[in-house]
Amino acid sequence: MSLLSRIARQGLGFGKLVKQTPRINSLANSNASFCFSSTAEAQHDVEALEKLSLRDDKNKRISSEQFLQRLKEVVGKDPAGDEDFAVPRKALDLVVAEYDALLTEVDDLKDKYKRALAETENVRGRGQKQTEAAKIFAVQSFCKDLLEVADVLDLAINAVKPEVIAANSDIKNLHDGVVMMKTVLHKTFEKHGLTQISPEGEKFDPNLHEAVFQVPKGQTQHQPGHVGVVMKLGYSLHGRPIRPAQVGVVQG
Repeated sequence: MSLLSRIARQGLGFGKLVKQTPRINSLANSNASFCFSSTAEAQHDVEALEKLSLRDDKNKRISSEQFLQRLKEVVGKDPAGDEDFAVPRKALDLVVAEYDALLTEVDDLKDKYKRALAETENVRGRGQKQTEAAKIFAVQSFCKDLLEVADVLDLAINAVKPEVIAANSDIKNLHDGVVMMKTVLHKTFEKHGLTQISPEGEKFDPNLHEAVFQVPKGQTQHQPGHVGVVMKLGYSLHGRPIRPAQVGVVQG
């Protein structure tokens, strides 16, 4: 029984048929009884063979059963019922060409799948980072409000002169209590990623500092273009500046 006849009888689809393409080609180039010679084509209508196709009018692939039916109509014999059926070379060429086209499509689909998978993973990663950032910085507005409390405590501490503290025990106790409050508050800030920015002596950075005045070069030991005086501390939340430090910059 010829290979195509066996395929037809066993109901093999193109998926299984193309897997045997190497074997088909081997048989085609040998002296086996399974014939793909031009003699077979000469026995049939050449024009009809030229119209033989694995696709329908809408350029969609047809099933193996439909193809075998078309082949039967062209050659006038049933590939599944004739053991000596000689398959026209045109039919084999169509199957091999379709196999190559399917391999190309599979490679293209694999490439698209890998790209889509990578993009999905990137989107998922970005989503996770954005979610984590949203959780971290959700308290940013609240932190900014608390900074005003820290500023008031600093003003209260610096408003009392050292000699007044030394002369009055009640003032000293009150002053010590305010200092303790400030210490606890800043520890709480640090616990939640809120840290001070005190840039005295550092090179002026407009991303971190707000210049409110200039300092004459002779009044400070710092270099021109650097921060000579810090008027108001800056703060950052998990490394992100949320309030610039108000500074005086040394004149050039």
